[in-house]
Amino acid sequence: MILESIIIAIYSIALLLIFMYALAQLNLLFNYLGARKNHKIAPVFDFSKEEEIPYVTIQLPVYNELYVMDRLLNNIAEIEYPKEKLEIQVLDDSTDESFAETAQHIKELQKTGLDIQHITRKNRAGFKAGALKEGLKTAKGEYIAIFDADFLPKKEWLKNTIPYFKDAEIGVVQTRWGHLNRDYSILTRVQAFALDAHFTLEQVGRNSKGHFINFNGTAGVWRKECILDAGNWEGDTLTEDLDLSYRAQLKNWKFKYLEEVETPAELPLVISAARSQQFRWNKGGAENFQKMAWRVFKSRDISFKTKLHSFLHLLNSTMFLNILIVAILSIPMLYIKNEYEHLKIYFYVMSFFVASTIIFFICYWFTYKTIYGGGFKQFFKYIGMFFTFFSVAMGFSLHNSIAVLEGHFGKKSEFIRTPKFNISNLNESWKGNKYLSKNISSNVILEGLLMLYFAFGMYSAFIVGDQGGDFGLFPFHLMLFLGFGYVFFSSLKSSH
Repeated sequence: MILESIIIAIYSIALLLIFMYALAQLNLLFNYLGARKNHKIAPVFDFSKEEEIPYVTIQLPVYNELYVMDRLLNNIAEIEYPKEKLEIQVLDDSTDESFAETAQHIKELQKTGLDIQHITRKNRAGFKAGALKEGLKTAKGEYIAIFDADFLPKKEWLKNTIPYFKDAEIGVVQTRWGHLNRDYSILTRVQAFALDAHFTLEQVGRNSKGHFINFNGTAGVWRKECILDAGNWEGDTLTEDLDLSYRAQLKNWKFKYLEEVETPAELPLVISAARSQQFRWNKGGAENFQKMAWRVFKSRDISFKTKLHSFLHLLNSTMFLNILIVAILSIPMLYIKNEYEHLKIYFYVMSFFVASTIIFFICYWFTYKTIYGGGFKQFFKYIGMFFTFFSVAMGFSLHNSIAVLEGHFGKKSEFIRTPKFNISNLNESWKGNKYLSKNISSNVILEGLLMLYFAFGMYSAFIVGDQGGDFGLFPFHLMLFLGFGYVFFSSLKSSH
């Protein structure tokens, strides 16, 4: 009974942590709904007066972006802002043929009168953070707008964001990501679904109550003074954006989030690209928990509620580890439940934690409705999308849990950029992309084994106990089987 007791204890703790996270999401939903009714008028620069238009530097950190550089540079050149108050820095760490093509393109743009500079380094020390820091040394702007290579801001983007810096306490203005290829595949739809929840429910929900949010690495603007005051960019985590965001807010800088300003970008459309992005984000989140949690805890300027939300925010990626624990232990738990009659009451109590899924279902419906609109037709589409998202997210739980554990235990790894494609419809092929990794991770084999493990979980539903089976966990095991199966077979397919 000792082993059974250990399994029950670990399973219960993981379920409890997931439930706490779900309650935090529910609180953010209430904040989000409240914020939509309460529109505060913020002070803004009056751009009809030339003296109120500040100098802006746009930074474009790039590394081997052969497929999207022309699109990026042409798009940025179209941004509407007084040329005499705009500087563009292409922070180029590229080592392939894209470097020469970018240099030539920049020369052509310079002939049009655009102040655009090609800034290069001898090595990639600090990766993206190092490139941004290098550019900052010579940046002329009071405000620094940052775009990754796959982002395409609209012409009026600076006019929609810069005015909010009239409030001297604002250090960052962040915009909502849009998705150029949302409907390309199941993978892109799932990623869009997850990101939409972050960019509506979470960012608005936290920001509206003064809780810490994060600059999302791109599609936002920093006050240069804020970057320097917070200690400048540091490359000791894989999510330098989250790191600097927390250091800035600990220095009492305010962040302004603009849900209404959408900045379109490309989602990874091959699972190997999505895996590398997920690994970096989840490992970086864990690294930042280790780096920032104690600083947040001991700060006297932050309320208890903001500290609580900050802890859960920094532990965001660690939820994948709890999900994986619950998933793996659910099959032994199925057998324990049907073996030990005296534990029946415990299992009735534990069934309460289905509430976590119900909370997520409700929260994500409001974010889905914001993007697609309401009504019965959309609601039925949403039900299918929610369970597809949940299944695929659980299928990523092993991969992301390994990233999280590496982050918490301090294992260092390189900043691996996400390959870009410049593809938006199924008629175009991604297979010739030179940046795609063809190696199959050993984790993929484990994902295949987990798929079989959860098939056994479904089979177990029919044979446990003496009352003709137990189907309470069957839907959960079916979703896990489908999720791990999707990740396993998609990973094999993308390696060919």
